[in-house]
Amino acid sequence: MEKSENPESPRRMRRRERLKLLLNEEGSAANVARIVDTPRSHLSAISSGARGLGDELAAKLEQAFQKPAGWFDTPISQSGEPELVDLDAHPELTSIRKVTLRLQAGVSGFAVEPLDEVDGPPIFFRNDWMQQRGYKPYHLITVKVKGQSMEDKLFDGDLVVVNTADTTPRDGEVFAVNYEGEPVIKRMKRERGAWWLASDNLDKSRYPDKECSAGTCIIVGRIIHKQSERI
Repeated sequence: MEKSENPESPRRMRRRERLKLLLNEEGSAANVARIVDTPRSHLSAISSGARGLGDELAAKLEQAFQKPAGWFDTPISQSGEPELVDLDAHPELTSIRKVTLRLQAGVSGFAVEPLDEVDGPPIFFRNDWMQQRGYKPYHLITVKVKGQSMEDKLFDGDLVVVNTADTTPRDGEVFAVNYEGEPVIKRMKRERGAWWLASDNLDKSRYPDKECSAGTCIIVGRIIHKQSERI
């Protein structure tokens, strides 16, 4: 049984807020509960404040979701982490997890790691919006744009949502691509009987088009949404 604590203790409140943050990152309390073999009702009781989060479950969650030891007891900064949304109170919303892509040249699969830093507020989609478009939450990931190659459509630091189920190249659409083991975001272009990766940046001396050929270019997924502070 979980050790009883003072409901008003800072430690208990901190752990509850950390659990809410984790549930937001993963997008589904049911998935978190399944991975750590814990009833969802138990996690809901903790996030609502009805009970505390014990040391054993805290350590189990940290290990399962690659959090540093003691993560649940680390204070959440006032400005450095996103505002939390209680997914239990908003069942119509799904949080899209933010990750870093880990790729290898010539390998079609990919691994993801949670972003170490907080890159803007989390992205939420309405469930009915996703259903209308045929998107599945487990196919969607959020990644950070790096560099200036896609300006002035996408800027360094922007966040984009990738649909990893959509890997069929389409002329004029933007995709996340594994190019020789490096994650890039480019616009697909069909020319001279071949597919090309094109940058929106007009400086082609710095950002030339590159052919998307078998073995060097593997599509990770199509970009379906962007979050930016640049207008």
